[in-house]
Amino acid sequence: MSIHLVIIDALNLIRRVHSAQPNSDDIARTITTTTRTLNKIISESNPTHIVAVFDHHLQERGWRADILSDYKSNRKPMPEALYAGLDAIQEAWWELGVDSLLSSGDEADDLIATLAVKVANRNQTVTIISTDKGYCQLLSPRLQIRDYFQHRWLDAPFIEKEFGVQPSQLPDYWGLAGISSSQITGVPGIGPKAAKEILTKYRDIEHAYISEELEAKYKKKLNEHIDTARRCKTVSALKTDIDLGFNLQDIRYQGAKVD
Repeated sequence: MSIHLVIIDALNLIRRVHSAQPNSDDIARTITTTTRTLNKIISESNPTHIVAVFDHHLQERGWRADILSDYKSNRKPMPEALYAGLDAIQEAWWELGVDSLLSSGDEADDLIATLAVKVANRNQTVTIISTDKGYCQLLSPRLQIRDYFQHRWLDAPFIEKEFGVQPSQLPDYWGLAGISSSQITGVPGIGPKAAKEILTKYRDIEHAYISEELEAKYKKKLNEHIDTARRCKTVSALKTDIDLGFNLQDIRYQGAKVD
C-alpha cells in the first residue's frame, strides 16, 4: 500500500500555539487549540500513519552540547503551566488517534530525522510538520516539510531564496555562518553572504578548505577556525541512524478513538 507518514514536531507546534494565547496559564485553552490544530493537519494531509515526537523535557541539552558547550545554553525553560499540561495534551492527541514518542538521549529532531529518512528511502511519502528550517537538509522527492502556521512548504525553492544553497549544503552553511538562536557560532567573520558565496563555488567546507583557489580572505578565516567550522557543521546536521525501537504498524492512523 502507499504510505503517507505525517510527523508532528510536537513542542514546536505546542509552544507556538501557547505563546499566541492571551493567558499563558490557561492550559485548558492550549489543549483545545492544539487539538483543533492537529485535527486540521490530519484533515489537510490525509495520513496513513502519524506520530507526534516530543523532546524529553527532563533531559540535558544532549550530545550537541558535548561538542559545542554553549549550544542552546540560553534557551528559556518551558513555562510551568505548559509543562504541567503536557500529559493532558498527549492524552487529547491520543484520543484523536495520534500516538506520541518521547525522545531520550537524542533530541526529538534526530528521532524525527531518522524516522523520516527511513520511510522516504522506502519510496514512501513523508511530511514533517514544523517551522524549524533545520529539517530542510533532509528534503528529497519523497520528504517534505510543512510550516503549518505560515501555510507554506519549506521546499528547495524556499531554501534557494532564503539561503542561496542546496538543501544538502545547509549543515555546511550553518557550519560557516552559524545559527545565533541556538548559539552555534560558525566561523568568525563569515556571515550568510560569505557562506553562500563559498558554497556556490564549493560543495562543502572541506572542499573549500583544501582549495588553493579559495579567496585569501576566506582562506585565512578557514585556516584559523576550521575546527570550529567542523564542530558547528556536526552540531547543525541531523542524525538519521537512531535505533527507533518500533515499526510503522505501531503508528498507523486509524481515526479518533471511540468510547
